Amino acid sequence: MSAKETKTSKAKPRKEKDLQDKKRPGAWQVIAMPLLAVLTGLLVGAIVIVVTDARVIAAYRNFFQDPLGAIGLTFQTILVAYGALFSGALGSPERIFLAFERLFTTGETDGLVRAFWPLSESLVAATPYMLAGLAVAIGFKAGLFNIGAEGQFLMGALGSAWIGYTFHLPWYLHLPLALLGGAVAGALWAAVPGYLKATTGAHEVVNTIMMNWISFRLSDWLLNGPMKATGYRPITPVVDSTATLPRFFPDPIRLNLGFIVALAAAALVYWLLFKTTFGFEVRAVGTNPDASKYAGINVPRNIVLVMMLSGALAGLGGATQVLGVDHWVGQGFSAGYGFDSIAIALLGKSHPVGVILSALLWGALRNGATRMQSMAGIPIDIISIIQGLVIVFIAAPVIIRWLYRIRTLETEKVVLTRGWGK
Repeated sequence: MSAKETKTSKAKPRKEKDLQDKKRPGAWQVIAMPLLAVLTGLLVGAIVIVVTDARVIAAYRNFFQDPLGAIGLTFQTILVAYGALFSGALGSPERIFLAFERLFTTGETDGLVRAFWPLSESLVAATPYMLAGLAVAIGFKAGLFNIGAEGQFLMGALGSAWIGYTFHLPWYLHLPLALLGGAVAGALWAAVPGYLKATTGAHEVVNTIMMNWISFRLSDWLLNGPMKATGYRPITPVVDSTATLPRFFPDPIRLNLGFIVALAAAALVYWLLFKTTFGFEVRAVGTNPDASKYAGINVPRNIVLVMMLSGALAGLGGATQVLGVDHWVGQGFSAGYGFDSIAIALLGKSHPVGVILSALLWGALRNGATRMQSMAGIPIDIISIIQGLVIVFIAAPVIIRWLYRIRTLETEKVVLTRGWGK
Protein backbone atom coordinates (compact mmCIF):
# COMPACT_ATOMS: atom_id res chain seq x y z
CA MET A 1 0.00 0.00 0.00
CA SER A 2 1.41 3.37 -0.96
CA ALA A 3 1.96 6.18 1.51
CA LYS A 4 -0.82 8.18 -0.11
CA GLU A 5 -3.35 5.34 0.33
CA THR A 6 -2.29 4.82 3.93
CA LYS A 7 -2.78 8.51 4.66
CA THR A 8 -6.23 8.48 3.04
CA SER A 9 -7.35 5.39 5.00
CA LYS A 10 -6.31 7.06 8.27
CA ALA A 11 -8.00 10.33 7.40
CA LYS A 12 -11.33 8.76 6.47
CA PRO A 13 -12.18 7.24 9.90
CA ARG A 14 -11.05 10.45 11.57
CA LYS A 15 -13.35 12.47 9.33
CA GLU A 16 -16.30 10.19 10.14
CA LYS A 17 -15.52 10.48 13.85
CA ASP A 18 -15.41 14.28 13.58
CA LEU A 19 -18.84 14.28 11.94
CA GLN A 20 -20.24 12.09 14.72
CA ASP A 21 -18.75 14.40 17.35
CA LYS A 22 -20.40 17.39 15.69
CA LYS A 23 -23.78 15.69 15.97
CA ARG A 24 -23.24 14.64 19.57
CA PRO A 25 -24.00 17.41 22.11
CA GLY A 26 -21.35 18.17 24.69
CA ALA A 27 -22.22 18.61 28.34
CA TRP A 28 -21.67 22.35 28.14
CA GLN A 29 -24.10 22.61 25.23
CA VAL A 30 -26.80 20.70 27.09
CA ILE A 31 -26.41 23.01 30.08
CA ALA A 32 -25.96 26.17 28.03
CA MET A 33 -29.40 26.20 26.41
CA PRO A 34 -31.45 26.47 29.63
CA LEU A 35 -28.96 28.92 31.15
CA LEU A 36 -29.08 31.13 28.07
CA ALA A 37 -32.88 30.94 28.07
CA VAL A 38 -32.93 32.16 31.68
CA LEU A 39 -30.39 34.90 30.92
CA THR A 40 -32.34 36.05 27.88
CA GLY A 41 -35.56 36.06 29.88
CA LEU A 42 -33.91 38.29 32.49
CA LEU A 43 -32.57 40.63 29.81
CA VAL A 44 -35.95 40.99 28.11
CA GLY A 45 -37.52 41.34 31.57
CA ALA A 46 -35.17 44.26 32.22
CA ILE A 47 -36.53 45.94 29.11
CA VAL A 48 -40.08 45.38 30.38
CA ILE A 49 -39.13 46.89 33.75
CA VAL A 50 -37.70 49.97 32.06
CA VAL A 51 -40.56 50.62 29.65
CA THR A 52 -43.15 50.27 32.44
CA ASP A 53 -41.39 52.66 34.83
CA ALA A 54 -42.93 56.16 34.77
CA ARG A 55 -39.71 57.88 35.90
CA VAL A 56 -37.66 56.32 33.14
CA ILE A 57 -40.25 57.21 30.51
CA ALA A 58 -40.28 60.82 31.76
CA ALA A 59 -36.48 60.94 31.63
CA TYR A 60 -36.43 59.78 28.02
CA ARG A 61 -38.91 62.48 27.04
CA ASN A 62 -36.15 64.93 27.91
CA PHE A 63 -33.40 62.69 26.55
CA PHE A 64 -31.65 65.34 24.45
CA GLN A 65 -31.53 67.75 27.38
CA ASP A 66 -29.98 65.16 29.73
CA PRO A 67 -28.99 61.94 27.91
CA LEU A 68 -26.59 60.74 30.62
CA GLY A 69 -29.26 61.19 33.28
CA ALA A 70 -31.77 59.09 31.32
CA ILE A 71 -29.25 56.32 30.67
CA GLY A 72 -28.08 56.36 34.27
CA LEU A 73 -31.65 56.16 35.57
CA THR A 74 -32.28 53.20 33.26
CA PHE A 75 -29.39 51.18 34.66
CA GLN A 76 -30.21 52.28 38.21
CA THR A 77 -33.80 51.05 37.86
CA ILE A 78 -32.66 47.68 36.53
CA LEU A 79 -29.98 47.27 39.21
CA VAL A 80 -32.37 48.19 42.03
CA ALA A 81 -35.08 45.86 40.74
CA TYR A 82 -32.84 42.83 40.21
CA GLY A 83 -30.82 43.63 43.32
CA ALA A 84 -34.02 43.46 45.35
CA LEU A 85 -35.04 40.28 43.54
CA PHE A 86 -31.80 38.44 44.26
CA SER A 87 -31.44 39.73 47.83
CA GLY A 88 -35.02 38.68 48.50
CA ALA A 89 -34.32 35.23 47.05
CA LEU A 90 -30.82 34.54 48.41
CA GLY A 91 -30.25 37.13 51.11
CA SER A 92 -28.12 40.26 51.28
CA PRO A 93 -24.35 39.53 51.11
CA GLU A 94 -23.68 42.53 53.36
CA ARG A 95 -26.19 41.32 55.94
CA ILE A 96 -24.74 37.79 55.87
CA PHE A 97 -21.20 39.16 56.35
CA LEU A 98 -22.27 41.31 59.32
CA ALA A 99 -24.14 38.36 60.84
CA PHE A 100 -21.02 36.17 60.66
CA GLU A 101 -18.96 39.00 62.12
CA ARG A 102 -21.33 39.27 65.12
CA LEU A 103 -21.30 35.48 65.48
CA PHE A 104 -17.51 35.38 65.77
CA THR A 105 -17.22 38.44 68.02
CA THR A 106 -20.22 38.13 70.36
CA GLY A 107 -21.58 34.63 69.68
CA GLU A 108 -24.99 36.04 68.64
CA THR A 109 -26.90 33.76 66.26
CA ASP A 110 -30.15 35.70 65.81
CA GLY A 111 -28.64 37.87 63.09
CA LEU A 112 -27.41 34.82 61.22
CA VAL A 113 -30.88 33.28 61.27
CA ARG A 114 -32.43 36.47 59.89
CA ALA A 115 -29.69 36.79 57.25
CA PHE A 116 -30.31 33.30 55.86
CA TRP A 117 -34.10 33.56 56.11
CA PRO A 118 -34.57 34.63 52.42
CA LEU A 119 -32.56 31.64 51.18
CA SER A 120 -34.48 29.26 53.41
CA GLU A 121 -37.79 30.65 52.17
CA SER A 122 -36.66 30.11 48.58
CA LEU A 123 -35.92 26.46 49.40
CA VAL A 124 -39.33 26.15 51.11
CA ALA A 125 -41.03 27.55 48.00
CA ALA A 126 -39.00 25.24 45.75
CA THR A 127 -39.93 22.04 47.60
CA PRO A 128 -43.45 21.53 46.17
CA TYR A 129 -42.18 22.69 42.78
CA MET A 130 -39.62 19.87 42.82
CA LEU A 131 -42.20 17.16 43.40
CA ALA A 132 -44.81 18.60 41.03
CA GLY A 133 -42.13 19.11 38.36
CA LEU A 134 -41.00 15.51 38.73
CA ALA A 135 -44.63 14.44 38.32
CA VAL A 136 -44.94 16.18 34.95
CA ALA A 137 -41.43 15.15 33.84
CA ILE A 138 -42.00 11.43 34.31
CA GLY A 139 -45.19 11.77 32.25
CA PHE A 140 -43.21 13.49 29.49
CA LYS A 141 -40.77 10.58 29.46
CA ALA A 142 -43.69 8.26 28.65
CA GLY A 143 -45.08 10.60 26.02
CA LEU A 144 -47.91 11.70 28.33
CA PHE A 145 -48.87 15.32 28.95
CA ASN A 146 -50.14 15.36 32.52
CA ILE A 147 -51.80 18.75 32.97
CA GLY A 148 -53.62 17.40 36.03
CA ALA A 149 -50.77 17.95 38.49
CA GLU A 150 -52.71 20.89 39.93
CA GLY A 151 -55.67 18.73 40.89
CA GLN A 152 -53.46 15.85 42.04
CA PHE A 153 -51.46 18.29 44.19
CA LEU A 154 -54.67 19.50 45.81
CA MET A 155 -56.07 16.03 46.41
CA GLY A 156 -52.77 14.94 47.94
CA ALA A 157 -52.92 17.92 50.29
CA LEU A 158 -56.48 17.08 51.33
CA GLY A 159 -55.63 13.41 51.82
CA SER A 160 -52.61 14.10 54.02
CA ALA A 161 -54.48 16.77 56.00
CA TRP A 162 -57.39 14.38 56.68
CA ILE A 163 -55.02 11.73 58.02
CA GLY A 164 -53.11 14.41 59.92
CA TYR A 165 -56.07 15.64 61.99
CA THR A 166 -58.23 12.50 62.08
CA PHE A 167 -55.82 9.92 63.45
CA HIS A 168 -53.89 10.34 66.70
CA LEU A 169 -50.80 8.16 66.51
CA PRO A 170 -47.13 8.31 67.50
CA TRP A 171 -45.07 10.44 65.12
CA TYR A 172 -43.14 7.49 63.68
CA LEU A 173 -46.47 6.08 62.45
CA HIS A 174 -48.48 9.25 61.92
CA LEU A 175 -46.03 11.18 59.74
CA PRO A 176 -45.26 8.36 57.26
CA LEU A 177 -48.98 7.54 57.08
CA ALA A 178 -49.87 11.16 56.30
CA LEU A 179 -47.23 11.36 53.57
CA LEU A 180 -48.39 8.05 52.14
CA GLY A 181 -52.00 9.25 52.24
CA GLY A 182 -51.10 12.29 50.13
CA ALA A 183 -49.24 10.17 47.60
CA VAL A 184 -52.06 7.62 47.36
CA ALA A 185 -54.70 10.35 46.93
CA GLY A 186 -52.75 11.89 44.05
CA ALA A 187 -52.10 8.48 42.46
CA LEU A 188 -55.77 7.50 42.56
CA TRP A 189 -56.77 10.87 41.08
CA ALA A 190 -54.32 10.41 38.20
CA ALA A 191 -55.30 6.76 37.67
CA VAL A 192 -58.65 7.80 36.18
CA PRO A 193 -57.29 9.63 33.10
CA GLY A 194 -54.50 7.04 32.88
CA TYR A 195 -56.99 4.16 32.71
CA LEU A 196 -59.14 6.01 30.17
CA LYS A 197 -56.05 6.71 28.03
CA ALA A 198 -54.91 3.09 28.17
CA THR A 199 -58.28 1.46 27.48
CA THR A 200 -60.21 3.89 25.30
CA GLY A 201 -57.50 6.16 23.87
CA ALA A 202 -59.09 9.23 25.47
CA HIS A 203 -56.47 11.96 25.46
CA GLU A 204 -54.89 12.63 28.85
CA VAL A 205 -54.78 16.40 28.30
CA VAL A 206 -58.56 16.72 28.14
CA ASN A 207 -59.18 14.26 30.96
CA THR A 208 -56.61 15.73 33.33
CA ILE A 209 -58.00 19.22 32.76
CA MET A 210 -61.46 17.95 33.62
CA MET A 211 -60.10 16.21 36.71
CA ASN A 212 -58.57 19.52 37.78
CA TRP A 213 -61.94 21.21 37.75
CA ILE A 214 -63.55 18.30 39.57
CA SER A 215 -60.90 18.56 42.28
CA PHE A 216 -61.48 22.32 42.64
CA ARG A 217 -65.22 21.95 43.12
CA LEU A 218 -64.83 18.86 45.31
CA SER A 219 -62.41 20.70 47.58
CA ASP A 220 -64.85 23.62 47.85
CA TRP A 221 -67.55 21.22 49.05
CA LEU A 222 -65.22 19.41 51.45
CA LEU A 223 -63.85 22.63 52.96
CA ASN A 224 -67.35 23.97 53.49
CA GLY A 225 -68.75 20.67 54.73
CA PRO A 226 -67.19 17.38 55.89
CA MET A 227 -63.63 18.69 56.34
CA LYS A 228 -64.42 22.19 57.64
CA ALA A 229 -62.93 23.26 60.93
CA THR A 230 -65.00 25.06 63.54
CA GLY A 231 -65.45 28.72 62.67
CA TYR A 232 -66.47 30.68 59.63
CA ARG A 233 -63.38 30.13 57.43
CA PRO A 234 -63.45 27.28 54.85
CA ILE A 235 -60.34 25.48 56.08
CA THR A 236 -59.51 22.07 57.50
CA PRO A 237 -58.58 21.55 61.15
CA VAL A 238 -54.88 21.91 61.96
CA VAL A 239 -52.99 18.62 61.66
CA ASP A 240 -51.58 17.04 64.80
CA SER A 241 -47.98 17.87 65.68
CA THR A 242 -47.14 14.18 65.30
CA ALA A 243 -47.96 14.44 61.59
CA THR A 244 -45.92 17.58 60.84
CA LEU A 245 -42.57 17.49 59.08
CA PRO A 246 -39.82 18.55 61.51
CA ARG A 247 -38.05 21.83 60.81
CA PHE A 248 -34.27 22.10 60.73
CA PHE A 249 -33.97 25.46 62.47
CA PRO A 250 -35.99 27.52 64.97
CA ASP A 251 -38.56 30.11 63.86
CA PRO A 252 -38.84 32.07 61.66
CA ILE A 253 -36.99 29.63 59.36
CA ARG A 254 -39.53 27.16 57.96
CA LEU A 255 -37.17 24.86 56.04
CA ASN A 256 -38.25 21.33 56.90
CA LEU A 257 -37.79 17.66 56.11
CA GLY A 258 -39.97 18.04 53.02
CA PHE A 259 -36.94 19.42 51.16
CA ILE A 260 -35.05 16.17 51.81
CA VAL A 261 -38.13 14.17 50.80
CA ALA A 262 -38.18 16.03 47.45
CA LEU A 263 -34.48 15.35 46.83
CA ALA A 264 -34.98 11.68 47.72
CA ALA A 265 -37.93 11.50 45.32
CA ALA A 266 -35.76 12.94 42.55
CA ALA A 267 -33.08 10.32 43.23
CA LEU A 268 -35.73 7.59 43.16
CA VAL A 269 -37.17 8.84 39.87
CA TYR A 270 -33.68 8.94 38.34
CA TRP A 271 -33.06 5.36 39.45
CA LEU A 272 -36.41 4.20 38.12
CA LEU A 273 -36.00 5.89 34.74
CA PHE A 274 -32.39 5.06 33.96
CA LYS A 275 -31.46 2.02 36.07
CA THR A 276 -34.48 -0.29 35.88
CA THR A 277 -36.36 -2.28 33.27
CA PHE A 278 -39.50 -0.33 34.08
CA GLY A 279 -37.72 2.93 33.26
CA PHE A 280 -36.48 1.54 29.96
CA GLU A 281 -40.02 0.52 29.05
CA VAL A 282 -41.34 3.96 30.03
CA ARG A 283 -38.81 5.73 27.81
CA ALA A 284 -39.43 3.28 24.99
CA VAL A 285 -43.19 3.88 25.15
CA GLY A 286 -42.59 7.62 25.14
CA THR A 287 -40.36 7.39 22.08
CA ASN A 288 -42.45 5.01 19.98
CA PRO A 289 -45.45 3.17 21.47
CA ASP A 290 -46.08 1.12 18.33
CA ALA A 291 -42.53 -0.22 18.23
CA SER A 292 -42.70 -0.85 21.99
CA LYS A 293 -45.86 -2.90 21.58
CA TYR A 294 -44.24 -4.88 18.76
CA ALA A 295 -41.25 -5.55 21.06
CA GLY A 296 -43.53 -7.08 23.68
CA ILE A 297 -43.90 -4.12 26.08
CA ASN A 298 -47.32 -3.81 27.70
CA VAL A 299 -48.10 -0.23 26.64
CA PRO A 300 -51.49 0.17 28.43
CA ARG A 301 -50.04 -1.07 31.72
CA ASN A 302 -47.12 1.35 31.47
CA ILE A 303 -49.45 4.26 30.73
CA VAL A 304 -51.54 3.56 33.84
CA LEU A 305 -48.48 3.01 36.05
CA VAL A 306 -46.76 6.18 34.84
CA MET A 307 -49.88 8.27 35.38
CA MET A 308 -50.29 6.86 38.89
CA LEU A 309 -46.62 7.51 39.69
CA SER A 310 -46.97 11.02 38.31
CA GLY A 311 -50.04 11.62 40.45
CA ALA A 312 -48.30 10.18 43.51
CA LEU A 313 -45.42 12.64 43.12
CA ALA A 314 -47.80 15.57 42.71
CA GLY A 315 -49.85 14.40 45.70
CA LEU A 316 -46.66 14.07 47.74
CA GLY A 317 -45.88 17.67 46.84
CA GLY A 318 -49.20 18.76 48.29
CA ALA A 319 -48.56 16.65 51.38
CA THR A 320 -45.17 18.26 52.05
CA GLN A 321 -46.68 21.72 51.72
CA VAL A 322 -49.42 20.88 54.24
CA LEU A 323 -47.36 18.90 56.73
CA GLY A 324 -44.26 21.05 56.52
CA VAL A 325 -45.47 24.63 56.05
CA ASP A 326 -49.20 25.38 56.30
CA HIS A 327 -50.48 22.57 58.58
CA TRP A 328 -53.99 23.04 57.17
CA VAL A 329 -55.72 23.31 53.77
CA GLY A 330 -57.90 26.20 52.69
CA GLN A 331 -59.52 27.41 49.48
CA GLY A 332 -56.96 28.46 46.89
CA PHE A 333 -54.36 26.28 48.55
CA SER A 334 -52.45 25.07 45.49
CA ALA A 335 -51.66 28.56 44.09
CA GLY A 336 -50.75 27.25 40.64
CA TYR A 337 -48.07 24.75 41.69
CA GLY A 338 -49.37 22.13 39.28
CA PHE A 339 -49.47 24.49 36.31
CA ASP A 340 -46.01 25.94 37.04
CA SER A 341 -44.68 22.39 37.19
CA ILE A 342 -45.21 22.06 33.44
CA ALA A 343 -42.83 24.96 32.89
CA ILE A 344 -40.35 23.49 35.39
CA ALA A 345 -40.36 20.11 33.62
CA LEU A 346 -39.79 21.80 30.26
CA LEU A 347 -36.96 23.95 31.61
CA GLY A 348 -35.37 20.89 33.22
CA LYS A 349 -35.59 18.87 29.98
CA SER A 350 -37.67 16.25 31.87
CA HIS A 351 -34.53 15.06 33.67
CA PRO A 352 -34.70 14.73 37.48
CA VAL A 353 -31.54 16.79 38.01
CA GLY A 354 -32.77 19.47 35.63
CA VAL A 355 -36.15 19.54 37.36
CA ILE A 356 -34.49 20.10 40.75
CA LEU A 357 -32.44 23.02 39.39
CA SER A 358 -35.48 24.51 37.62
CA ALA A 359 -37.57 24.23 40.79
CA LEU A 360 -34.85 26.02 42.77
CA LEU A 361 -34.93 28.82 40.19
CA TRP A 362 -38.72 29.03 40.33
CA GLY A 363 -38.70 29.07 44.13
CA ALA A 364 -36.09 31.84 44.17
CA LEU A 365 -38.05 33.94 41.67
CA ARG A 366 -41.27 33.45 43.59
CA ASN A 367 -39.69 34.36 46.92
CA GLY A 368 -37.67 37.28 45.58
CA ALA A 369 -40.62 38.81 43.76
CA THR A 370 -42.19 39.98 47.02
CA ARG A 371 -39.09 41.95 48.02
CA MET A 372 -38.74 43.36 44.51
CA GLN A 373 -42.26 44.70 44.76
CA SER A 374 -41.88 46.18 48.25
CA MET A 375 -38.33 47.55 47.91
CA ALA A 376 -38.12 48.59 44.26
CA GLY A 377 -41.80 49.25 43.57
CA ILE A 378 -41.79 46.80 40.65
CA PRO A 379 -45.11 44.95 40.12
CA ILE A 380 -44.90 41.29 41.11
CA ASP A 381 -46.42 40.44 37.71
CA ILE A 382 -43.02 41.18 36.17
CA ILE A 383 -41.82 37.86 37.60
CA SER A 384 -44.64 36.07 35.78
CA ILE A 385 -43.54 37.82 32.59
CA ILE A 386 -39.94 36.71 33.11
CA GLN A 387 -41.04 33.14 33.78
CA GLY A 388 -43.15 33.20 30.64
CA LEU A 389 -40.24 34.53 28.59
CA VAL A 390 -37.97 31.77 29.88
CA ILE A 391 -40.50 29.16 28.80
CA VAL A 392 -40.86 30.79 25.38
CA PHE A 393 -37.10 30.60 24.84
CA ILE A 394 -36.99 27.00 26.10
CA ALA A 395 -39.91 25.98 23.87
CA ALA A 396 -38.35 27.73 20.87
CA PRO A 397 -34.62 26.91 21.09
CA VAL A 398 -34.14 28.16 17.52
CA ILE A 399 -34.36 31.70 18.91
CA ILE A 400 -31.57 31.05 21.41
CA ARG A 401 -29.43 29.33 18.79
CA TRP A 402 -29.89 32.28 16.43
CA LEU A 403 -29.18 34.91 19.09
CA TYR A 404 -26.02 33.26 20.41
CA ARG A 405 -24.90 31.55 17.19
CA ILE A 406 -25.14 27.99 18.55
CA ARG A 407 -25.24 25.26 15.92
CA THR A 408 -28.16 22.83 15.79
CA LEU A 409 -27.60 19.41 17.37
CA GLU A 410 -29.31 16.07 16.85
CA THR A 411 -30.52 15.39 20.38
CA GLU A 412 -33.21 13.19 21.84
CA LYS A 413 -36.62 14.84 21.70
CA VAL A 414 -39.53 14.30 24.07
CA VAL A 415 -42.86 13.51 22.44
CA LEU A 416 -45.43 15.83 23.97
CA THR A 417 -48.31 15.72 21.53
CA ARG A 418 -48.42 12.07 20.51
CA GLY A 419 -51.98 10.98 20.00
CA TRP A 420 -53.59 14.30 19.16
CA GLY A 421 -56.64 13.83 17.00
CA LYS A 422 -56.47 10.02 17.21
